[in-house]
Amino acid sequence: MTGTAARYLYLARHGEASPDESALTDAGRRQAALLGERLRGVPLAAIHHGPLARAEQTARLVGERLDGVPCRRSEAAGDYLPYLPTHEELPSEAADAWIGFLRQFTVEEREQGPGLAAAARAEFTGTVAGDEPRHELVVTHNFLVGWLVRAALDAPKWRWLGINHAHAALTVIRYTPDRPPAVLLFNDTGHLPAGLRWTGFPPELRV
Repeated sequence: MTGTAARYLYLARHGEASPDESALTDAGRRQAALLGERLRGVPLAAIHHGPLARAEQTARLVGERLDGVPCRRSEAAGDYLPYLPTHEELPSEAADAWIGFLRQFTVEEREQGPGLAAAARAEFTGTVAGDEPRHELVVTHNFLVGWLVRAALDAPKWRWLGINHAHAALTVIRYTPDRPPAVLLFNDTGHLPAGLRWTGFPPELRV
C-alpha cells in the first residue's frame, strides 16, 4: 500500500529584472547563480517556473548550477493577483491604500488570478504519494510567495498583501502527513552578498 510522504516546497522570487521586465539585470543573473549554488546538495525533483521571461531566466540559471534537475514551465507559478479582498475584509487603517493598489491591475489580471492561485495550491502544496519526501523549487513572483505563505499559516485570505519577498531570496515550507504546514525559512538572503540583498524592496522595508 502506497504511503504519504512529506513535501518540501522551496519558493524563490525571480532575480532583479530590467525596467521593462523583459530580462534579468546583471545583478539578477548573479542572484540567480548564487541561489543555484545555495541549492546544491538539495535533492530537488524539479524546478517549476512561471511563464514570464524573468522567472524562466532565473530558473534556467539556477538549474545550470544543479545536476540534471528538470525545469518545468507552469502557468500557476506566474505573476497574478491570487485573491481580491473587499474593503470590509481589510484592516481599516490600510484598506483604502490596498484597494487603490489593487485597482491598478487590469480586469484580466483580476479575473484570472484566483483560478491560478487555486491551481498553484493544488500543484505545489500538500503531502505527496509514496514513501520518499519530495523537494521541489518554484521560481515565481512576490504575490504567489505571499499567497502560499499565507495559506501555510492558515491566515485570512487577504493576508497575502503585505508579505514581501526579495529577489532570489529563499522560503521553504514543509508539508507533512501528521501536522500543519511549517514555514522553515522565509525570505532568506544568506546566499547573497550585501550588495545583492533587498532588491525589489522599498528602503523602509530593508532591515
